[in-house]
Amino acid sequence: MSKLTSLSDAIQKFVHDGDLLYAAGFTHLIPFAAGHEIIRQKRRNLTLARATPDLIYDQMVAAGCARKVIFSYMGNPGVGSLRIVRSELEAGRLEWEEYSHFGMISRLQAGATGVPFMPMNPTAAGDLERANPNYRSLTDPYSGQPVVVVPALKPDVAIVHVQRCDAEGNAHIWGIIGEQKEAAFAASRVILTAEEIVDPNIIRSDPNRTLIPGMIVDAVCHVPFCSHPSYTQGYYDRDNTFYLQWDEISKTTEGVKNYLDEWVFGVQDRQEYWDKLGDSVHQRLKVASRPSALIDYGQY
Repeated sequence: MSKLTSLSDAIQKFVHDGDLLYAAGFTHLIPFAAGHEIIRQKRRNLTLARATPDLIYDQMVAAGCARKVIFSYMGNPGVGSLRIVRSELEAGRLEWEEYSHFGMISRLQAGATGVPFMPMNPTAAGDLERANPNYRSLTDPYSGQPVVVVPALKPDVAIVHVQRCDAEGNAHIWGIIGEQKEAAFAASRVILTAEEIVDPNIIRSDPNRTLIPGMIVDAVCHVPFCSHPSYTQGYYDRDNTFYLQWDEISKTTEGVKNYLDEWVFGVQDRQEYWDKLGDSVHQRLKVASRPSALIDYGQY
């Protein structure tokens, strides 16, 4: 059964005030378009969870969407701090929990598999363990050695961007594989955004690449260029220029307000946003073709 819908309708139906939201994607496939739509619809009191908040959560916090962030590593990649999130944390206006990358993924893994917590080997993150009471130690009943445990993370809604999927939500992802699968299986509701919607036969032709099955997906949204200023492997490059620009924009409240007014509230959807970026940006972010070698799965 087709789950195709507009991004606007998907956010309206599946993202509610007060939700714990996980916007997945590590380095690439970050669903910026969904974050912008949440800002447009003025969702409030969200708990925003992400392994790396990136600019998407800086913008959502700036727009007043969040009451809390749950994260591992917070920064504008390669540039410095996320100015908005950091200033809100330091001012005491934003609740927070911090984990290591492995701690965050372990929480999602516990949520995805339906167990209450996930054990980890003791880490060198002593300061994190002291600052975050959700890190706890137990005795391994088999070896008698200490193990660190973290609680399951079960988002109300996960938003996952993929290269391609069919109308039922069976999705292919390639390039850097992050926490997309774990976030989707851990969440109560799943919104997929996709660069392409393809025939189911294309998905079935490469079953090992199907990271997310349609049976756990609630909405499928065709959103080309969803990840900008991040990138989608094989479709467009990372816009490093904008990451540098955001560092300047986010220095002042006026700069952030002007950006949101022009690039979020001032456009209707992602297509209008992409068109507004202009041809010079489009050309700069083009990527050359580099296809994977053909695999013959055989027939029997």
